[in-house]
Amino acid sequence: MTEFLTTTISVLDIDADVIIAGYFSDQQTPYAAAISEGTDDFVGNLMNNGDFDANANEVLTLPYPTGLKANRLVLVGLGESKDYSPLIAMRAAGSAAKTLASKKLDHVAFFFPEENLTDAISGIVVACQGQDILRSEVKINAFEKVSVASENDADVREGHIVGRAINACRNLVNQPPNILYPETLAESAVEIGESAGFDVEVWDEVRLASEECRTLLAVAQGSDRPPRMLTMKYNGADETSPTLGLVGKGVTFDSGGYSLKPSDGMFDMKCDMGGAATVIGAMQAIAELKLPVNVIGYCGLVENLVSGNAFKLGDVIHSRNGKTVEIHNTDAEGRLVLADVLDVAVKNGVDHVVDFATLTGACLVALGLDCAGLFTNDQDLCDQFKSAADEVGEDSWQMPMTPNFGEQIKSNVADIKNMGSGRWGGAITAAKFLEEFVADTPWLHVDIAGPAWSDNAKKWIDGGGQGCFVRTLVKLAKQYGK
Repeated sequence: MTEFLTTTISVLDIDADVIIAGYFSDQQTPYAAAISEGTDDFVGNLMNNGDFDANANEVLTLPYPTGLKANRLVLVGLGESKDYSPLIAMRAAGSAAKTLASKKLDHVAFFFPEENLTDAISGIVVACQGQDILRSEVKINAFEKVSVASENDADVREGHIVGRAINACRNLVNQPPNILYPETLAESAVEIGESAGFDVEVWDEVRLASEECRTLLAVAQGSDRPPRMLTMKYNGADETSPTLGLVGKGVTFDSGGYSLKPSDGMFDMKCDMGGAATVIGAMQAIAELKLPVNVIGYCGLVENLVSGNAFKLGDVIHSRNGKTVEIHNTDAEGRLVLADVLDVAVKNGVDHVVDFATLTGACLVALGLDCAGLFTNDQDLCDQFKSAADEVGEDSWQMPMTPNFGEQIKSNVADIKNMGSGRWGGAITAAKFLEEFVADTPWLHVDIAGPAWSDNAKKWIDGGGQGCFVRTLVKLAKQYGK
């Protein structure tokens, strides 16, 4: 694990393998001025001559710079100072760090503005972990030590914690399905809880049956791997404070069941537990930061496979809250898992509940690869979440929840069915299905089918699991109940 230390040593005097320095395109920071002076205006001339414009995420590496003790100087653009934001800080720092992470470096010195320093530190941590976790030799390496030019130990510590929590989420998503399945995901959550400081209770298939979690069990019955449900509790406030409930979909592999996916659509379905990973990562960050808030995380963990025992189209299942559900598509399984888990959460008395799920391809069609869909029965909760997401730079968009979409999930033989009428508005009809299981509790559903996973690497993060909305949940937890 990378060691992060603050330092007051000047950029000219610090002895490191590499210096990473953030540059605005329209103004000069004190360390940038010192670099220009120490290098006889070499760096200043690069900018004046258009060799480095300092556009956001632009990276230029200079080996063996004259006037510095470091072996290399990496310049990274921050864009115009008026536009500088947590997202730009994180991505710029990540872009620079990822450029260097192919090498094993002992000591990196980091010079960035004090503003948004937490996000920049998180960017370094995230950039230095890849999805090549099972290679004999990984291609992306974490630095041994990072000296941060700042006296703000608290912001550096928080950035390190949040970055590690994002990586914990990404690591879970990136694990192959023969290694990560309901039992082992539950074991990982227990280990994370013990380390971070939150309690974890695991329900096995016997407890799930006694708790009448029949829709969850129906999805799980096609697999030889037994299901699990997690309850993760962190109490950072007194008993009179409200409790935020977080719910995550944890389908560790989704074949589609009898509504079988084609191979191209099935290959990356190890990521279908991205909602559970988001909740676990957020719980880790909230607990390690010791935030003054009460949070309970719930995750339903199953595999959706095909066998002689798998649930079938036309089955009618009695859910935990008493509603009967007719199965019209076994690939619409995530909402069945969440139905029972949401019922557990609301009956345990959480004051607000936010669920995360890689739920629908329809949300991808509507909003693309990088934007999550928001669906709610409580506008204030949705606004709080959207504000937190906007502040840290994670894309989301509220979708309609009008009653006509609820009409589409009515069944002729049961109370409701697990699909709408045809393919249109599928992300909304899925959300209307979930709404049937939250009673009057203020609730927000976040469909992360797009941003939870990326087939391709970006300048600031490797492909695979993206760790989306961990930062948003930290921000939301800081503001919750105030």
